[in-house]
Amino acid sequence: MFPIAALVFAALESLALWKKWTRLEYVAKPAVMVILFIWLWTTSGLVGAPFWFGIGILLSLTGDVLLMISLDRLFLAGLVAFLLAHAAYLVGFNIPVSEFSIWGLVMAVTIGLGSARITRLIVAPLASKGQARMRIPILIYSTVISLMLLSAMMKLVDVSWDTNAAILVSLGAFLFYLSDIILAWHKFVAPIQNGRIYNIGAYHLGQIALISGVIAQFGS
Repeated sequence: MFPIAALVFAALESLALWKKWTRLEYVAKPAVMVILFIWLWTTSGLVGAPFWFGIGILLSLTGDVLLMISLDRLFLAGLVAFLLAHAAYLVGFNIPVSEFSIWGLVMAVTIGLGSARITRLIVAPLASKGQARMRIPILIYSTVISLMLLSAMMKLVDVSWDTNAAILVSLGAFLFYLSDIILAWHKFVAPIQNGRIYNIGAYHLGQIALISGVIAQFGS
């Protein structure tokens, strides 16, 4: 029931953006994260690692509301909220810390190089657009979300994790990462046609997949 409800509201949010139905957006967008929080709470009790994912959901909800009110005026505040959300997910994925492996090293190099290249393309035009002050926040944000993605991907070879749960959190973390790239590119580099719809679509699917994986691993 919970994942279906979350998907329905995610679809309604995309519809609201497409049709510019502000009132529907104000209901649908926060509803997705509220549903995911209740689902995680009722299945895990928010004990241990799920506690940190619960904190991450609430911080994501805060970021959602801030950016929904004003994508431009409150962008930095929303960025901080999502930065803390990624940090909370990062802690959750590392309870306990995954053991060193060749897979982990390969993934760390791949994600690190890919993230560095994308981040460089995003920050390059900031000064010419009068947004040089965003350079450091974006660099910090990129580092934290890359570490969160790496930590999620490490679950694929963590023997303590269920295979299906590991696939879900890895997919979810990647979609979350992708959604932030779309948003940053749309805002700082060049407008993307229907960019906000793609951004929110990837974001919600990512959050739903990630929390579904956490519940598959830790839920009762």
